[in-house]
Amino acid sequence: MTEYSCDTLDNGLRVISVPMPHHHSTEVMIYIGVGSRHESTRTAGASHFLEHMLFKGTEDFPTGLALERAFEAVGGSANAATDCETTCFHSRVHPDHFPEGIALLASMMQRPLFNDIEMERRVILEEAMGDLNETGRQINSDNIVASLLFPKHPLGMPPVGNRPAIERLSLRQLKQHHATYYTPQNAVLAIAGPVEHAKVVSAAKEHFGQWQGAAAPSPKAWTDFSGKDKTLRWVRDAGSQVNLQLAFLLPGRDSEHAVNLRVLRRLLGWGGMSRLMLRLREELGLTYAVDAALALYADAGTLSIDLAVSAENLGKATTAILDIVTELYDSEVGDDELEHILNCYRCDLDYSRDQVDEMALRYSWGELTGSHRTIANDLAGIETVTATGLRQTAKELLSPQNLRGAIVGPYRTVDRKKVEKIIAEWKLTTVD
Repeated sequence: MTEYSCDTLDNGLRVISVPMPHHHSTEVMIYIGVGSRHESTRTAGASHFLEHMLFKGTEDFPTGLALERAFEAVGGSANAATDCETTCFHSRVHPDHFPEGIALLASMMQRPLFNDIEMERRVILEEAMGDLNETGRQINSDNIVASLLFPKHPLGMPPVGNRPAIERLSLRQLKQHHATYYTPQNAVLAIAGPVEHAKVVSAAKEHFGQWQGAAAPSPKAWTDFSGKDKTLRWVRDAGSQVNLQLAFLLPGRDSEHAVNLRVLRRLLGWGGMSRLMLRLREELGLTYAVDAALALYADAGTLSIDLAVSAENLGKATTAILDIVTELYDSEVGDDELEHILNCYRCDLDYSRDQVDEMALRYSWGELTGSHRTIANDLAGIETVTATGLRQTAKELLSPQNLRGAIVGPYRTVDRKKVEKIIAEWKLTTVD
């Protein structure tokens, strides 16, 4: 059975429909190929700023409230998110009104008014300042680690931007960013729910057919995979616990290791039976929760482990994490554990078929990035995973030379010395 259908309009806009005939809602989504890696230090945060501005009114709906009212009138509401590579706008609407949902997104993409820029600038500044402590130091571990993994590269910049850049971004720059990247060739429109593909394409032609624009420029490539400048950054901050994040630099999503990495992420930190949860929470009682996150970009990626722990247990937690990673080198995953992880993965894939937002996201993001992963593709990929392959991926990629880390919170000097001694075995240098 075909999981989705895709047509390309004459202007280059790709239009996807995902048939879900037994559902009672429809997800309307448009992905734009622009994020923080498409920015420079001069325009840092422009993609996220622009995302906010498109909700401030259009030629058809002259205020943000008018636009919000229009979405509510078709049974939905709209939201958006910006990351390193993409910006996504989406809305849940009633199936009877998906053409109106398409029309609303079309108005936002093509005819924004850029109202209230100074008001929105204040909102975004508050968002960015939430990642800083009272002394102005960055305390968001994700942002800190990204800057260590991708130094002097846009992938290392926070998607929200930074205060100096946000304060100086001009209306002219935002309009130029919009004209450059918000083009039909750089976008994918997707509808998931009880819809017919021909009707989706017809509505897309009506509302997006006149959209014009040149192909968007490619972002700066990441080519430095040398493992140099290995750093661990410490930031002292108030609080009751210390946030510890350890992350590994990885190749991009087209790597031969991609499937194994998705499985390793689940083995490490997906659910109560994951190795990190069993060791750090159930066995050692060091933390309430520990998470493993995987991000794969076009030409690079990260696997990060993140938890909050008391200062006196910082050394124990660091040791436990590195021990678990070392175990992946030393021995293959047992048959029972591997089958448990793979079966959970299979179930999650099947469950995603029930979610209109997940289906729209999967196929629009995949079409935009060239990562055409259907559920059938992912299920087939799972069947190729072996214990030997997982061990090889871990040995090659989860290595000391690829490790970076951030420690943020009320750590003590004695705790820092303990951690540095532990990390030294991985030959990692530390800087303030």
